[in-house]
Amino acid sequence: MSLSLGLVVGLDQEGQLASRWGRAAIGGGTFEGALRAAEVLVTEFQVTALLSFGIAGGLDPGLRAGDVLSASEILVDGQMFKTSLSAKGLRAGRFLGARAVVASPAEKAALWSETRAQCVDLESGAVALTARKYRLPFGAVRAICDPAGRSLPPAALAGLEDGSIKFGRVIGALLRQPAQVPALFALARDARRARLGLTRLRVAPLG
Repeated sequence: MSLSLGLVVGLDQEGQLASRWGRAAIGGGTFEGALRAAEVLVTEFQVTALLSFGIAGGLDPGLRAGDVLSASEILVDGQMFKTSLSAKGLRAGRFLGARAVVASPAEKAALWSETRAQCVDLESGAVALTARKYRLPFGAVRAICDPAGRSLPPAALAGLEDGSIKFGRVIGALLRQPAQVPALFALARDARRARLGLTRLRVAPLG
């Protein structure tokens, strides 16, 4: 029996890419939003499998912006969930499902040492928990946006709302703290590499 795939993403742009593979729901860049999105996919659209899809922060220092990984397991709230869906041809790794943004290299280094998870995002943990609740197959495919040594400037976080980027807020944050400009340009470059990595996927992220 073929699966009806529901994909939980954080941002609008990720949703556009995810729609190639199934029905996408946007969590808006929060863990709680991702939980709601996953619940809607199961209860309203009757999907029979869940996938976390989009960008992630790197924890493994060996990963670069644009590298795409498929989760072999997802760690969330101290629990380990082995995935049942994967994408052939991608590097497999452990994902950390976080409840809050991990912004600094110091935080990333600490989590890498503690968990040995290759990357971190806000949707994969929600997908794992919802899949367990409804006994559905699940997985995660994520492209590295901000590598382990890269920080997320406050301006980037200030601009996020309901899954889209509010550029007016970004500009306001930069006017208050113009020293963020180089870090924001670096993040934009890395984000393009991550989106390109996801765009280049040629097979459905199932297996």
